[in-house]
Amino acid sequence: MVPISLEAARPFSVTELLDAALARRGLVSGDVGAFCAPGPGTGDDFLEPFELLLESLEADAQLTVLGRWITHRFLDRLLDVRLQIAAYVREDPAVREERIIEPIVVVGAPRTGTTALHALLAADHRHRVPLGWELLRPVPPPVAGEEDGRVALADLELRLPQTVSGGLESIHAYSGRMHKECLSAMSFTFRSEEFVSRYSTTRYIDWLGTCDMTPAYEMHRLVLQILQRRQPTQRWVLKSPVHLHNLDPLLAIYPDARLIVTHRDPLAILGSVTSLIATLRLAHSDAVSVPDIARYHADLYLNDLDGLCQRVDRGFPAGVAVAHASFDELRLDPVAVIDRIYVGLDLQLPDEVRAAMIRASEERASESYAVHAWSFEGLGLDPQEQRDLFAAYCAKFAVTEEVR
Repeated sequence: MVPISLEAARPFSVTELLDAALARRGLVSGDVGAFCAPGPGTGDDFLEPFELLLESLEADAQLTVLGRWITHRFLDRLLDVRLQIAAYVREDPAVREERIIEPIVVVGAPRTGTTALHALLAADHRHRVPLGWELLRPVPPPVAGEEDGRVALADLELRLPQTVSGGLESIHAYSGRMHKECLSAMSFTFRSEEFVSRYSTTRYIDWLGTCDMTPAYEMHRLVLQILQRRQPTQRWVLKSPVHLHNLDPLLAIYPDARLIVTHRDPLAILGSVTSLIATLRLAHSDAVSVPDIARYHADLYLNDLDGLCQRVDRGFPAGVAVAHASFDELRLDPVAVIDRIYVGLDLQLPDEVRAAMIRASEERASESYAVHAWSFEGLGLDPQEQRDLFAAYCAKFAVTEEVR
């Protein structure tokens, strides 16, 4: 524990962390420009959220010694890889010309079946789904079929919170070779809900809710461009709940996106996501407030889902196709949902692809998973009040009640 405690004692200082990252690459201290490159997503606008995050980690997060150590390793990796990304773009500026064509983006709220749907869409051999190690360490561009030492590094990082916080694996498993959602690519700009999921960083959270998320999506696109530089990609399949409250910057970066919106009883969403976030935060801090987490997500997703209703009413931009799927449907007959989604998105579903999806669905159903036990009770929220607040959303999308 002594080496861990010594590393954990390092202050969350902008200058010290940046200089340490530069030193690890043999670069000159104070060279902030090394973290930047010409073009969108790689400017010095990462410094404001980075400084605010570090201040909030010290002032708000109440991290344990182990939590500080894990967090230092996390931040060190983000800075190391940002340096790699910036250097790669300076050496190969044409990477920005890589085209991301009509990506399929699953944009439902958390705990609505997005992971299962993501896995089904991955069974289509024409699709590419980002893997954990690819989003954590995208440089250099991977080559299909080659073994890569980055897999083990990412696996160790992704599995660590599961080791520290009991029960996390039954809620949401992570590993280097598993499909990964978009947050990890956005975190290189330090504009990411990945930090919200791990830490109670009040000041940072308040800032994130009002900031311009365009740089995060520009970085996200750049990561995909790097990943496909040596591996031609017909279509990416992406997913993250954060897209639901960032539809404008998402569609500005990917104007021909094919969106899939997943739906579930909002009270079930709140019960399940609160359990997930509380468990993630317990890997870093002993001071975790379930009611605070629940209230934050209740407000967040009320705004998101009301906004979704308004967006559907006024229509999406030309060039954007949208399909919908419910949590109940995905549980009962996932392949039938896929049939309808492909029709809605004007995509072809060849027989061999559909057969592969059936096999993937059957394999997933046959696997044994630990049960994620969650409850709406204990969230500090009034169920009838929440039911009334989300009534318009539930009526519009015919969402059935799970919590009674």
